[in-house]
Amino acid sequence: MTTQELFTAIKYDADGLVPAIVQDAQTGQVLMMAWMNAESLQRTLDLGETVFWSRSRREFWHKGATSGNTQTVVEISVDCDGDTLLMRVAAAGPACHTGAVSCFFRTLSAESTPAIINQRTN
Repeated sequence: MTTQELFTAIKYDADGLVPAIVQDAQTGQVLMMAWMNAESLQRTLDLGETVFWSRSRREFWHKGATSGNTQTVVEISVDCDGDTLLMRVAAAGPACHTGAVSCFFRTLSAESTPAIINQRTN
């Protein structure tokens, strides 16, 4: 896929944003989700590290610019509907502002709630 094909395939929401799932390219672990617009995606391509759009601060956010926990882009994929990006990265440190490797550290599992899971599978 070319850069032009990537940009053409993306379907941004009404606010001009698309969710970007960030995954560790080596381990496959999902690290975080953040929002991108066309300019943050272009900045990501230019820099080679993830740059997102902060909806709350209404500004660009270069991941790791202050913490040093940058994310070097290895690969960018767009899903079949064009409404979600997958950023495979080499992470220089934890993705989460809490210091956790992944922002997805709070988990509900079948072991902790078997009744709920069984209801969905039966």
